[in-house]
Amino acid sequence: MHVRVALVDDNQGFRERLRALLLRDPDLEIAAEAGSGHELLDLAPTTEIDVVCMDIKLPGMNGIETTRRLLLIRPDVRVIGLSAFAEPHYVEAMLKAGAVGHFTKGDAGDRLLQAIHTATVAHPQFGANIVGHHIGVAVATTGPPATAPDDAQANADAAPLGRREVEVLRLVEEGLDSAQIAQSLSIDPTMVDVYRRNIARKLLNRTR
Repeated sequence: MHVRVALVDDNQGFRERLRALLLRDPDLEIAAEAGSGHELLDLAPTTEIDVVCMDIKLPGMNGIETTRRLLLIRPDVRVIGLSAFAEPHYVEAMLKAGAVGHFTKGDAGDRLLQAIHTATVAHPQFGANIVGHHIGVAVATTGPPATAPDDAQANADAAPLGRREVEVLRLVEEGLDSAQIAQSLSIDPTMVDVYRRNIARKLLNRTR
């Protein structure tokens, strides 16, 4: 079953590069393209869309507000944010608006293709540049990993990352998927998803 994707960016050159990337995946279909948030909202009610790749800095209405309005009329659509830089406040704002992930434009590659297929609100996915930024914040403020708690389910919204969460986060940055992380750490794949959800919540709290 094809995943129908809408590309929203006012830069036609970038849209063309993104289209070329997506067309490498035979299971992805370009359902629509838009150069503004208003244009997307006009076509959304009558166009079959599963995922939107959403630029943040759009003319007239930014990608954050566009995401909020889109999900009011199409709550089934998954939105992945795109921006030129990995500013934490943009990542936080997009997640609060309902996005399921965020990538810098320079990081839009195979990991973005994977996110289009698998990212959800409960299991958001991020580009390496964004994950790398948050790793620096998390490790610097968490302290030595060996002394951190290692309970993935306890106190999931607390600020410090547990030792295992730091390990998982580093492997995510390296581009490993959940199955590969589970194999690397010799843990159950379902626990990797638990760790990833907890990491996303904790790192979101760090940007507030």
